[in-house]
Amino acid sequence: MTFGYAGQVLRVDLSSGEIKKDKTPLNLAKMYLGSRGYASRLLYDMVRPGTDPFGPKNVLIFSAGPLTGLLWPTTSRYTVTAKSPATNALGYANSAGHWGPELKFAGYDAIIFEGKAEKPKYLLIQDEDVQLKDAQHLWGKNVFETEEIIKKDVGDSRVKVAAIGQAGEKLVKFAAIINDLYRAAGRTGMGAVMGSKKLKAIAVRGTGKINIAKPKEFLDYGAQMIKECTDGKKTAWYGTLGTAALISSKQRIGDLPTKNHQSGQFPWADEISGETIKEKYFVRYRACFSCPIHCSRITQAKGGPYAGLRTEGPEYETIDALGPMCWNRDFGAIVKGNILCDQLGLDTISTGVAIAFAMELWEKGIITPDDTGGLDLSWGNVESEIRLIEMIANREGIGDILAEGVKVAAERIGKGAERYAMHVKGVELPRQEPRAIKAFGLAHATANRGADHLYHLPTMEYGMKEEAVKYLGLSDEQLSELFDLRSPAYKALECVFEEKYAAVADSLGVCKFSTKENFAVEPNQLARAMTLVTGEEWTEEQLLLAGQRIVNLERSFNAREGLSRKDDTLPRRFLEEPYAVPGLTPTVTELERMLDEYYELEGWDKRSGLPTVEKLKELGLEDVAEELRSMKII
Repeated sequence: MTFGYAGQVLRVDLSSGEIKKDKTPLNLAKMYLGSRGYASRLLYDMVRPGTDPFGPKNVLIFSAGPLTGLLWPTTSRYTVTAKSPATNALGYANSAGHWGPELKFAGYDAIIFEGKAEKPKYLLIQDEDVQLKDAQHLWGKNVFETEEIIKKDVGDSRVKVAAIGQAGEKLVKFAAIINDLYRAAGRTGMGAVMGSKKLKAIAVRGTGKINIAKPKEFLDYGAQMIKECTDGKKTAWYGTLGTAALISSKQRIGDLPTKNHQSGQFPWADEISGETIKEKYFVRYRACFSCPIHCSRITQAKGGPYAGLRTEGPEYETIDALGPMCWNRDFGAIVKGNILCDQLGLDTISTGVAIAFAMELWEKGIITPDDTGGLDLSWGNVESEIRLIEMIANREGIGDILAEGVKVAAERIGKGAERYAMHVKGVELPRQEPRAIKAFGLAHATANRGADHLYHLPTMEYGMKEEAVKYLGLSDEQLSELFDLRSPAYKALECVFEEKYAAVADSLGVCKFSTKENFAVEPNQLARAMTLVTGEEWTEEQLLLAGQRIVNLERSFNAREGLSRKDDTLPRRFLEEPYAVPGLTPTVTELERMLDEYYELEGWDKRSGLPTVEKLKELGLEDVAEELRSMKII
């Protein structure tokens, strides 16, 4: 009997239609914890350098963690992993809701898809009964329609569905996988990989249980932690305003990316703030599985052409991407854009950045009506923004170019367009301003899956004195420098710790909004939970070591694909263009200094930005070290 882990892995060969059930390899699970870590190891072993992300030799892995589906705060998460079409390197996306727990209840820790179907298929899992079903009637449908049809076909409204929309079918390089209608595995183009395999959806219904080694002790501890997360000050603002609360605070410090990062403040920020949304547009709260925080909300647009439209969220990243980044102050239009992205299966972050990129090119005269089919891409043109979302998803007109992501789009357009493409490694920047908060600049540059606020999620610098002393060992004098968001001091130290803890949270199946974002749940508490669940002794040191191992493995995967220090960079705008915020000195991102410190703290080679043989061996990655050495990479 296995504890915590469901104990089975599904292997689905889409080329042949063969479905196999293997035992979960607990030796790998223990080294890499599960979910993201386990899948990254599978990716390293199964996908060879140079593999076409859209080819049959790429794999697509859905994986849950050992805590996913248990009664513990925020245990809803699962990860989707593949070689990314956006970066041609590591790709993964993480999502919440109820789909991941349902996979565990059905008896599976992961699903590994190999090959490529000739005709559209969807996978139906009903506990031990697993079937590849014809999906030709679903191809061309949006996500909402797909879920409705599958539930009707199966005859069970309780089935949980993860699906792609038209964007995934059309291989848009930032296509998302949407589960539970509104939850997105959004980043790095996992929906496009799914579409390339002609896999429309995965429908899961599970009625089993997850075994726990010490059930009473774990349930008591889980109840205690849930109460702490419900009552604690660290999470209170999430439950009240959700991530939209960040609009006001980011506006104050110049960290609200506006007009494709031409500015960090938006004149109408108060009209789309969390406070305004709660007052004018709020309908009710909504939570993921086992979440006492309920950061999500149902909201409804009022007035204007989008009056009456309801959506879940929108979250901060979506609000900024579809709002200030495009000079859009219309909350109803943001709601409409969010709904379209969910229906069509698009990552809202990359979609907003792509549209803002096009609007700046229009402003600079690099593209004209001849390029856009007459579409006016002036800043704040809401109708054009909404139309462009549809054009991207369906690869129509200029949308076909933008669907490649801003990196490739800029290369194709030329005329200096590259300067305005806000990406790292081919993934569009999330909604932080690297000149205002230096730690996020370093985090975006070094994240192994491309520009990413969640790979490190450096939040200690926001005044978390107790945590910074405990985990970083800083003195009071050093803390003052860490807490200066615009100073590069100690940001590398912060990022090195935070990326390890982020890898742990992802791999256990726990949301970062109870762990990394605010430390409501700390590593030692996760270690105790793992001890009670698995029956084996876990310490926070073991968990963090596993997190470090995962980060090094992922960097090694990228190294095989030719990535190195040269790719740990930021768009020139952040390195060369100081921007002014009232009351603050204009600044750029001092990236090279932070990179040197970061690599040194990681134990990596400063010249290449890659792990050394010694570091990999220290982490138990001897086989990886030997391969990279034999390939003359390290």
